[in-house]
This record gives sequence, C-alpha cells and structure tokens, in this order.
Amino acid sequence: MSKPRYERPVLIRHEAGLMNKFGRVQALRPLTEIDGAAVDELVAAYGSPLFVFSERTLVERARELKEAFARRWPRVRLAWSYKTNYLGGICRIFHREGAFAEVVSDFEYDKALGLGVPPDHIHWNGPYKTDAALTRALAGGAIVHLDHFDELAAAERIAERLDLRPSVALRISLSVEGVPEWSRFGFHLESGQARDAVARLVAGNRLELVGLHCHLGTFIADVRAYGEQARKLARLANEIRERHGVRLGFIDIGGGFASHNTLKEQYLPGTQATPPFSRYAEAVIEGLCELTCPAREQPLLVLETGRALVDDAGTLIATVHANKRLPDGRRGVVLDAGVNVLFTAFWYRHDVVPCQETHGTPEPTVLFGPLCMNIDVIRDSLLLPPLQVGDRIALRNCGAYNVTQWMQFITYRPAVVLVGDGGRHALLRRCETLDDVVGPEQTPPWL
Repeated sequence: MSKPRYERPVLIRHEAGLMNKFGRVQALRPLTEIDGAAVDELVAAYGSPLFVFSERTLVERARELKEAFARRWPRVRLAWSYKTNYLGGICRIFHREGAFAEVVSDFEYDKALGLGVPPDHIHWNGPYKTDAALTRALAGGAIVHLDHFDELAAAERIAERLDLRPSVALRISLSVEGVPEWSRFGFHLESGQARDAVARLVAGNRLELVGLHCHLGTFIADVRAYGEQARKLARLANEIRERHGVRLGFIDIGGGFASHNTLKEQYLPGTQATPPFSRYAEAVIEGLCELTCPAREQPLLVLETGRALVDDAGTLIATVHANKRLPDGRRGVVLDAGVNVLFTAFWYRHDVVPCQETHGTPEPTVLFGPLCMNIDVIRDSLLLPPLQVGDRIALRNCGAYNVTQWMQFITYRPAVVLVGDGGRHALLRRCETLDDVVGPEQTPPWL
C-alpha cells in the first residue's frame, strides 16, 4: 500500500462582515439612475464629484412629517431649518410645501428674505443676535426666540425705542433621561431659570410672550425623549397660564429627529434603527395631552425639523481615481471627493453603492478622498467588490449639513443638482472656479 501523497493545507481568510445575525450580505445592486436621471448623464453634464438631490424625496419627507403630526394635533407648522441646507432651491421646495423659515443668523435671515419669505414667517433662534439684528427682526415682525437675560433686556430696550410691543418666545433647556443636556442654550427649566425668565418678561410689560421653544439635541432616535420634553413644556405652559394669565400661541419642540443614516457607533443600520415620523408624533402628542387649556385654545405645534427631511434626499457621486494595497491587507480606494465636501463622514457610515455592474468577491476596503491629509477617510472599513479606475460610486443619505459645512480646502467645491419629475435636472449650485476662491482677496500695496 502506497503512502498517501502530502497535500499542503490551504488557509482561507474569512471576513466577519460577510455574515451577521441577519444572514449573508446581499449582492450590491448598482445605482445607475436617480429618479429617472442616469448617473452617467449627470456626471457628463456637471462633472464629478457631484451632489444630487431628489425633489421627490424632499416633498415626500415633508408631507410625511406634516401628516404624521397633523393626524394627532389640530394645528401644526413646519419651520425649515436653514442651517441644515440653505441652498435656495432646497429652501423653495420646503416653502412651497408651506414651511416657515427657521434661522440662526443675519446671513440666514437675509437668505430667507431674499427667497421671498415674509418676516412674520421666520422663526429666529440662536444665542447670538446683535442689537442691529434684534432691531430688524422685532421691527419686521419676525418670531424671535430669546435665549438669555441679556437678550431679553436688549429686546425690551429696542421695543421701547421703537414704541412697539413685539411678540417673542422663550427658548427653554431641560433635562431628559438618556439625552445629553444642551444647557448652553436658553433658560434652564429644572434650575428655575425658565420660570424667572417668564416672570421677568411679563413684569417688564414691553414684550408679549407667545411661545415656548426647546431643541433637545441632534439625531435622537429614542422617541421617549420627545414625550418627556413635550410633557415638561406642557406643564410649564399650564403654569404660565395659571400664574400669569398668559395664553401661549405655540409650543416649538425644535428638531433633532434622526434620518436614515447610520452613526458610526450604531450596530443596526439607520434604515432599521430610525423610528418613523409617526412614532415621534405619538410620543410628542402624548406629552402635550397634559395641557389643561380648552381644546379650542390649544397652542400651535411647531417643528423645526432639518436633517430628517433632507438627509435621505442627497447623494454624492464620486469617481474612483486609484486602487492601492495597504500594509494590513485591505484595499484602499482613492476617490475624487473628500471630507472637505462630505463633512458628515466623520460621524456617519454613509451607505456606499457602485454606480455600475461589478464582478468579483467583496473585500475589506477603505475609501480615501483626494486631500493630502491623513484624516481624509470617507469610510474606514466596508466590504466592496473590485472597483476599477473611472468607476463611480454613490454615497447616499448625505443631504444634511454637507453643503453648509463644506469648505474650500485643497479642491474646489463641486456642483449640486436637483432631479425633478421625469428625470429632468438642473443646477442648484455650480462648481467653484479659481475666481470664486480668490475674488474676495486683496493684496497689500507693498507686495
């Protein structure tokens, strides 16, 4: 009997990412078009990288939010958060859907006025309003949310000088279990400061208190936090009515609803972990039911939602510039889009989809941007099939904050386009040029 032939063992590396408790990762379906507009056609027309917004998604999200709350509360107002995305075309879509503007600066106030929003359709928030800004806002009839006692006193001085009795709201900060407290904004409830502010404002008799505003924080996926917030605001409104005889016109619960993005520390993807608007609405209305006023006198409910309306509508198309093999065995892919235009990559695991058919076994991949900076990492680890130079990928759910927090650094900021009905498309913002960058510069005469 002959001795069996020796066969060298073969070690096959298995990646944990291929399997999880929900089963094997499905093959990636390529994203070749957005609402009927071919990705290749968009890039040919406007270049790469390229931000693409879906008008259909923007409208659907706005209507879904409004309807979820309107089914449960008689009067609801959306106030579009300008700092989330203040491109004129995006703002116009939300204003067309009936949203007021929510601004936090002179710049955003001017932007809203320039888009035809009347002052009395603007909620002005934030801790920094100069006397000049307060004068413009109060004289114009904007809905000013006072943030601190110095601002309250300044508003009174301006009202007296202008011989006005303007309507204002107070921003309230409060404690909610499981949510980091944003106590730097507004008058704190639990410490008694909010009650002191109400008493001070009423006693001054120069301003009319018409509303309360509270913004809990950002990307809050626990709907119970909003139930507790609404309950505390309702109790404060009851107390104001009983103690001072003031009937509030609105209660503003701010924003902070989660989008379908995935935070880096999340286990489940955002599509599974983010609550629908209906669950936020149920929690908020349950809390507001503690209001003791007659049904006909219930205050207007104001929502300042930003991220949850626009994030899902934005896609960044990027092109593969190069592949390289990293020392730890992972594949590195260099893209033409970096963290200077996709700022949210620092805290999101953006969904990544190829824009063409791919073939081959997925492997651990790092997505780098084009910047000569070590921090320029779009995704630090994900499984992707082989990508060739010139291939395109889509980074989805990036409509919030990127086109307001992006910066001109090393590369020009790219074009932004809107895709409308039937695949029609047009610019929201053109790609920058050198003239845009150096235009404000001046050279001292001795140079």
